[in-house]
Amino acid sequence: METRLSEENGREGTVIDAHIHLDLYEQHELQPMLEEAFRSGVEAVVAVSMHLASCKVNEGLANRYPGRVHPAYGFHPEQELPGDEERERLLEWIRARHIRGEAFAIGEVGLPYYMRTEREAAGQSFDETPYLVWLESFVKLAAELDRPIVLHTVYEDADKACDLLQRYGVRRAHFHWFKGSAETITRMIESGYYVSITPDVAYEPEIIELVERYPIDLLMAETDGPWPFEGPYNGRRTTPDMAKYAAADIARIKGMAVEEAAHILLRNTKNFYGIL
Repeated sequence: METRLSEENGREGTVIDAHIHLDLYEQHELQPMLEEAFRSGVEAVVAVSMHLASCKVNEGLANRYPGRVHPAYGFHPEQELPGDEERERLLEWIRARHIRGEAFAIGEVGLPYYMRTEREAAGQSFDETPYLVWLESFVKLAAELDRPIVLHTVYEDADKACDLLQRYGVRRAHFHWFKGSAETITRMIESGYYVSITPDVAYEPEIIELVERYPIDLLMAETDGPWPFEGPYNGRRTTPDMAKYAAADIARIKGMAVEEAAHILLRNTKNFYGIL
């Protein structure tokens, strides 16, 4: 592990961590971590939200690090849903940021694949309908505000998301840490949807195969921090600079120079999110 990481640290290039949960880090470690990441070549991070309180934290971080922290506002689907009143309050809060002219995306939003399948495996029933209602409301909002949307939808849930995106004409869709069938991958490529790749591309066959198939012009690098990784990263705290390792592995899989791949991934992320 140490050899691989030290080799990568010596390479030139910058990266944007296209998906990270800044509000889930301990408060005392957040500022030093971000400032070290920015010093080490991380140009910016896309800070996704879990719920309204999380949105407000990310808005504050975006104000503290202008041009460096690009927020995404939404409700993470792998948790119990509050009532419709809470959803409307969140949607109106997001609309108010749009009226102010703030830079942001919609996200993280999607469907609760892992929660649903775990409960079904345990013999419990699971009603996905309310989650589909929430997802549709965010897709409609992305269309209404003409904002990019960050999606947590894997396997068969990705097709449900694609149906909604196409129904409302949303083109700027980013599927983070995506996994899915060959048919779904083809559909997403044809639709011009983006996918972001985590450091598990170093060891996860399903992600390696995805990178082999997906056009590099539709790829980004992410960490999903503070989520921990295995393989060469086992026991290591996930930080934004680890997006550089994902970029290096994408380059290796694509048979490209690291600098060339990093430049394309950086350009993709900046263009998608409008990061100047």
